Amino acid sequence: MTTRRSTAGHWTVKRTVLASLMALLCLIILYELWLFCMVVWYAHRNPASSSVMREQLAELREDNPRAALKFTWVDYNQINNNLKRAVVGAEDSNFVEHDGVEWEALRKAWEYNQKQAEEGRAKMRGGSTITQQLAKNLFLSGSRTYLRKGQELILTFMIEWVMTKQRILELYLNVAEWGTGVFGAEAAAQHYFNTSAARLGPAQAARLAAMLPNPRYYDKHRGTSYLNSRTGILQRRIPQAEIP
Repeated sequence: MTTRRSTAGHWTVKRTVLASLMALLCLIILYELWLFCMVVWYAHRNPASSSVMREQLAELREDNPRAALKFTWVDYNQINNNLKRAVVGAEDSNFVEHDGVEWEALRKAWEYNQKQAEEGRAKMRGGSTITQQLAKNLFLSGSRTYLRKGQELILTFMIEWVMTKQRILELYLNVAEWGTGVFGAEAAAQHYFNTSAARLGPAQAARLAAMLPNPRYYDKHRGTSYLNSRTGILQRRIPQAEIP
């Protein structure tokens, strides 16, 4: 009798565990399906905000409840080609050719970051493409975890499958962070140069592209020798950068 009860209890536990795993799997599938629907939506509709925007606005409102972001959507043809080329040259020179991920760049970044961690250094290097950065900016957070990176890769392939390269670049240039509370090419052009994204010159475009890896820092430190040097390099790259 005791053996039968023990066996029955064992099977009940197994069924409970299996049911829980199946429920979790269904939730994951539903979540990914929802994300895919959002990717399809953004392929045709312009976002009013992004995950990174909402995250930063919440931070700003901890100190100032009335804080607001600087953000104005502009279409692809309203962004000067100088900025498009400068950003592609700075962030993802193979943008028009790859399928969303540069695996060799990811491997090198991982090796570099492992070495930095072993030596106790905080500076890290990214190997993300423009598509990966768009996936993170639109849907995810700025945290650095393997789970978030895995979700970023899934979203990247969704985006590349659904959207054209032109749409990807248009979205990226509109939701990219360019300073504290400053998002998108139009807001950045107004914030730094008091002009529109359509009227950016080569030097202005190169400077904005040079700021992208650490925009909040360069918003406050606009005359560093590194920023000036990087701007010059990117300005020379503009004619060679290929854009959609």
